[in-house]
Amino acid sequence: MIPIEDAIAILQIEGDGQKAVEMKSHHRADRIYFGVPNAALDAAVKTWRSDLSVDDRLALAAELWDSNVHEARVAAAKLLVQARINPDDDAWALITSWVPQFDAWAIADHVCGAGARRLLADPSRLDVVESWTTSEHIWTKRAAMVMTLPWTKMNNPKPDDLAARERILGWAAAYTNDQAWFIQKSVSWWLRELGRHDAPRVWAFLDAHGDKMKPSLRKDACRNLPPR
Repeated sequence: MIPIEDAIAILQIEGDGQKAVEMKSHHRADRIYFGVPNAALDAAVKTWRSDLSVDDRLALAAELWDSNVHEARVAAAKLLVQARINPDDDAWALITSWVPQFDAWAIADHVCGAGARRLLADPSRLDVVESWTTSEHIWTKRAAMVMTLPWTKMNNPKPDDLAARERILGWAAAYTNDQAWFIQKSVSWWLRELGRHDAPRVWAFLDAHGDKMKPSLRKDACRNLPPR
């Protein structure tokens, strides 16, 4: 197990002061930024992932997250981006514990990427995600759509996958009643990705619910659709 102080030092030494200032302005979340380039961050995570057991990886991820350093939180998520973790209940529990703390795009999306793999490993976890759809915390509500994006990208979905897809589209339909741009944007993203693989289903959704979407976001949802 690498001490958290050493892990933070590894990230900090790769930082750039000017980039850190720019990142703080861009992400708009009140935390420490080191300005670490993506390549350096990925290299550190790759080393930790190869050197640590699953349990030690989880422990390090938890400590990196708790440091509240931007790059450390991204690294925490990246440590858990792995298709096969067995058993993975602790990884899923850690990921879901982070969701209510989301407050910035990059961190949220990296964690959702890790969570998506755990959902694919055990789709029954969609029950947990469904509970997020009525959250008053908009980042949690958004995460329900972002973490389920893998169901938009399946070329040959099985019956259970199609059922999951329909379930999530039900959440998306409810989200069109929420006039918050932030929430409807998550719907347009989901539909845009699904449009690459099942254009008729996206058209059907838009015919039923598109009039409740902001015009720019409906247009975004149509981006990958063929004309009809």
